Amino acid sequence: MMERPAVKVFQYQDQEQSSDLLLQLNTLRQEQILTDVSLCADSTEIPCHRNVLVSSSPYFRAMFCSSFMERRQTKITLKGVTSAILSSIIDYVYTGLIDISMEIVLPLMQAASMLQYGRLFEACSSYLQEQLSPDNCLSMMRLSEIMNCDSLRNKAKEMAVKRFSDISGSEDLRELSLPELLGYLEDDSLCAQEEQVFETLLSWIHHDPLTRRGAVSDLFKKVRLRYIHPTYLFQFIANDPLIQSSTLCTELIDSVRRLMFSVGSETSIDFQPLWVAPRRYAYQDMLVVVGGRKNSEQTSREALVFDEETRKWRRLAKLPVRLYKASCVTLHGVLYVLGGLTTNTEQAQVSTSVYTLSLKTNRWRTAESMLVPRFAHQSVSYLHFLFVLGGFGPDRQLTSSTERFNSMFNQWEHMSAMPEAVLHPAVAATNQRIYVFGGEDAMQNPVRIIQVYHIARNMWCKMDNRMVKNVSAPAAIIEDKIYIIGGYTRRVIAYDAKANRFIKCANLKERRMHHSAAVLKNKLYITGGRLINGRDEVEDSDNFECYDPTTDSWTSQGALPYKLFDHASLTLTHVSHTWAKS
Repeated sequence: MMERPAVKVFQYQDQEQSSDLLLQLNTLRQEQILTDVSLCADSTEIPCHRNVLVSSSPYFRAMFCSSFMERRQTKITLKGVTSAILSSIIDYVYTGLIDISMEIVLPLMQAASMLQYGRLFEACSSYLQEQLSPDNCLSMMRLSEIMNCDSLRNKAKEMAVKRFSDISGSEDLRELSLPELLGYLEDDSLCAQEEQVFETLLSWIHHDPLTRRGAVSDLFKKVRLRYIHPTYLFQFIANDPLIQSSTLCTELIDSVRRLMFSVGSETSIDFQPLWVAPRRYAYQDMLVVVGGRKNSEQTSREALVFDEETRKWRRLAKLPVRLYKASCVTLHGVLYVLGGLTTNTEQAQVSTSVYTLSLKTNRWRTAESMLVPRFAHQSVSYLHFLFVLGGFGPDRQLTSSTERFNSMFNQWEHMSAMPEAVLHPAVAATNQRIYVFGGEDAMQNPVRIIQVYHIARNMWCKMDNRMVKNVSAPAAIIEDKIYIIGGYTRRVIAYDAKANRFIKCANLKERRMHHSAAVLKNKLYITGGRLINGRDEVEDSDNFECYDPTTDSWTSQGALPYKLFDHASLTLTHVSHTWAKS
């Protein structure tokens, strides 16, 4: 027998069928045709179809398809729901439409939760999220807990931690319970400077001092003392009557004081977990480049910051004066530019001036001047100190003198001089010591020594080392290793101070000097400098490169806006919301 040809099947899909069916069902409901149950609230009866209710909600499916007594009843009374809200929900079930306003959103949300209309519940949540503001986000967080609404809780919390500065003085914050406030202040995501956190806990206690005074020690533990400026900590916080009334609070402050005054002291076992608490996520390090010789022309007043999101360099406020071979360092989220040779006057002067900049204000200010005028010197920070080493003094002679700035007392003091005066060494501070690698002497001969300064003892020692032969090379620290990058060579070496040994790393692509280095997120970033090309010619550079110690490899990051050398590059810490991009 011959096979019959296959019959072609046409599948028709009616796009309007479902909506038309729902429309017809709603008409039947309004005309009370085939309705078989009435939902009652506030003595109001709303006729419905069981099969529609069962199809729309697990709540009604359990009610009418199980052995509950409501299965046989024709009238069902729903407690805790007003007739107006119930009517709106039934209209929504039959039409998919509902008007949500601030007047009804809360009872509507409660009813949607009870009757298990999940999408309607989330629609109410979305509506409330659109109404979020710093003025109401804390109360919205509390509401989300009552409603057990994760989506609203997450959005409200996101705003609460990001807009802390707008919320910290609000009535809603002062009305938080102690557990709520503790949970809020210990959040790693809080966009707040620790000084603000402290002022907020004071405000909360002073709102109801009789019942809240006893909570001061629990709250004070949430302040990350390591990231508070020492002046603020010891002059303002330590003298606050509320803090002085708590033995635990004064013990914590004394632990910080001992740690900072003696430099090398160990933290107590009880204090250690508080001291090593991480920075909040809102604290970010940004790469900043300052000064230097721009495009082989005169000394630059420019300051640049690298925006990781856009991968572009942005200009910050210009330095007030041109400073040739000043040194730069960061401390407590502030950039310091120290000394240098002023070149914008008729006769160049060796300067003692100190200028500061923070990303929060983007304004330069003058700070306490150094004790000795100097340029082509080195500077480094450790704990609450700034150290300034060597360079050329007021007589334009190479000096071995050192001085340090105590940010706690805002004053400079002389320290022991280096064993040997060197120019352009690589300098880094770690493990209570300052390491000065190589450099050159007054006759421009490379110096193959490591000079080590013990901060707590104010003592120097020096070690001969044949591995050291660097001039005009920067140093940077990643995970206790000091990296020395280039210096008239392509060589990169890492010094393990504990083991007193050098480790060879991947070479630079060119012989480089007068460049600068900074660490950002455990990677090493190199900017500008001068390089020696294949024809043994010296060129200025705008290179921007990154070294990853985990892969021991270099990658290009693009270029600086201009060629630059003898500049500084540093990482400057700020709270993310306090830096206005311009």
